[in-house]
Amino acid sequence: MRAALGHPGRVFAAFLAAATACAATAGPAAGGSQVTVGITETIASYNPYADSISLGYGIWCQVLGCLGVYDFNKGDYVGQLAESWEIDKQDPTIWTFHLKRGVKRQYDGAEFTSADVVHSFHRINEDPQSQQKQNVSPVKDMIAADKYTVKIVTKAPTASLLEYLFDRMIISSADLYEKYGAREADRKYPWGWGPYKLKELVIGQRIVLEKDDKNPDVKPENPDTLIFEIMREPEQRVTALLGNEIQIAQFIPPHLAPRVRAAPNVKLEASGSVEMMFLAMSPKYKPWDNVKLRQAVCLAIDRDSIIKNVLGGMAERLDGPIGAGQYGYDADYARGNLRIPYDPAKARQLVKESGYDGQPVYLDTPVGRYINDKEVTEALIPMLNAVGISARLRTPEWATLWADVQKGKTPFYYMGRGSIVDPSVALSQYFETGGSPRIGISDPGIDRALAAERVTFDPAARKTALNLAFKAIEDAAPACFMWRHQMLYGESAGIRHVPTPSGRVSGIEIFVKP
Repeated sequence: MRAALGHPGRVFAAFLAAATACAATAGPAAGGSQVTVGITETIASYNPYADSISLGYGIWCQVLGCLGVYDFNKGDYVGQLAESWEIDKQDPTIWTFHLKRGVKRQYDGAEFTSADVVHSFHRINEDPQSQQKQNVSPVKDMIAADKYTVKIVTKAPTASLLEYLFDRMIISSADLYEKYGAREADRKYPWGWGPYKLKELVIGQRIVLEKDDKNPDVKPENPDTLIFEIMREPEQRVTALLGNEIQIAQFIPPHLAPRVRAAPNVKLEASGSVEMMFLAMSPKYKPWDNVKLRQAVCLAIDRDSIIKNVLGGMAERLDGPIGAGQYGYDADYARGNLRIPYDPAKARQLVKESGYDGQPVYLDTPVGRYINDKEVTEALIPMLNAVGISARLRTPEWATLWADVQKGKTPFYYMGRGSIVDPSVALSQYFETGGSPRIGISDPGIDRALAAERVTFDPAARKTALNLAFKAIEDAAPACFMWRHQMLYGESAGIRHVPTPSGRVSGIEIFVKP
C-alpha cells in the first residue's frame, strides 16, 4: 500500500557501435516502423550515471529501467520496476519498496531483483564518473530484504523521497557489472528491463533504440526503431520535419510556429513545462559574493517584456522557483511575497551600495539548447548595463558550458532545470550547502528551510514550509527565477503523440498510424 505523502494526486547483442563520425545512420528494422526525434541535448557517455540531463534520464529509464515515474495524466507517482511502496508508521526513515516479479531482461531473460537496485545505489555513490549522487543523497542505505523487496533507510525523514528516486535512479544489472566491470558492461552489455533496447549510441550525434517486443509495456503501434538525432538549430529541426526526415521536432521557437502550422502532413502540439529557467550567480566568485549585487540583477530584469517580445508570449512568468501545477505552489503567497518587480531605480541603488567597481561580468549562455536562449540573454545585457553592471555575453559550446556548470566553474549563467514536480530535489541540488557545485551557495537560512520541508509529511504544513524555503532562496538571490516555457513540438501527422511537461519522449507513448 502506498504511503500518502500529500504529493500531487500524482545491448543489443554484445556490441555497441563505436562513437565515430563514420558510423552509419541506423534504419528501421526490416518491415518495421521508425520514428526520429530532433533533439537539442544528448547523452554524453556510455555510462548511465555519468551525466545528469532530462533527456538522459528519459532514455536510460526506457532502456535499463527505473523504479517509477511521475504520470502527468494521473497526477501521481506510478511504479515501473517497483510495484508498490510504503513508509514505516513508527519510523518514517524506513521505506519498503516491493518490486515487480518476473520482469525479464532484454536478450538473455535474466530476472530483475533487489540486488540490481542495491547495486545501482552503490554505483551512483561510488562510480568516479557519477554525476547523480544528489539523486540518492537522502538515502543512508539500501538493503535487499529478499529477492523482491528493498528496504531504503533515509538519513532523516524525507517526504519528497519519490521525487529523488523516481525516473532519476537508473537501475543497471549487478551481475553484468560484476562479471565485466563498468566499461565493458556499459559499452557491450547495456541490457536492461525497459521497453526499448539500446542499439546504437554515437556521442554528440544520435541515440538509436529498438523496441523489445517481449516487454509487456510495448504495443504493436509503438515504433520499432526510435532515433534521437541531435539538431541544435531550430531551422534545421523544422526543415527536417517538413521533409519527413524526422517525425518529431522538439522545442519549436515561436517565430517558426506559423511555418509548421501551415505545412501539410505535420501538426503543432503544445505542452506546458515543469522546467525552471533561471539566471545563476555563484557567490564563490567576485563580484557575486555580494548579495546586494545579486538582488540588483533580479530587479534589473524586465521579465514581462522579454516574454512578450523575445519569447512571443510563449512562456509563463515565474514568481519564485515554481508555478501552477507544481507541488507546493501557492499563488497568493507567490504574488504577495515572491514576486520581484522590474525596478531599475532600486537596482541602481543596490549596485552602488554593493561597492561593485564596474569590472566586466560575463554572462554565459547556451545557444540552441533552450528556446531563443541567445536572444533572451542578448536582451538581458542592456538591462544589466542600464543599472550600472558592466555585462558581456559569452556563448560557449553546450558541452563545455554544461561540464563547467556541473563542476562549479561558471560564475554567471542562464540555464534551465527540468522535470520539477516536487521542487525539493531541485532546490537542494542548486541551493543547499553541499547539494552540488553548480551554484555553490552556502546559506544557513536556506539550509534550515530546506531541511525543515523535507521532514514535514503533513501536506498543508509542508506546502507552508516549501514556500518559506522559496522565500529564503529569493532573499539570498543566488538565482533570478525567470519563466517556464510553453513548449511547442512539430510532429508528423503519421503519428499520435501527446508531449508531456517533462519534455521527455518515450517510445511507448508514440503510436504510429497504419
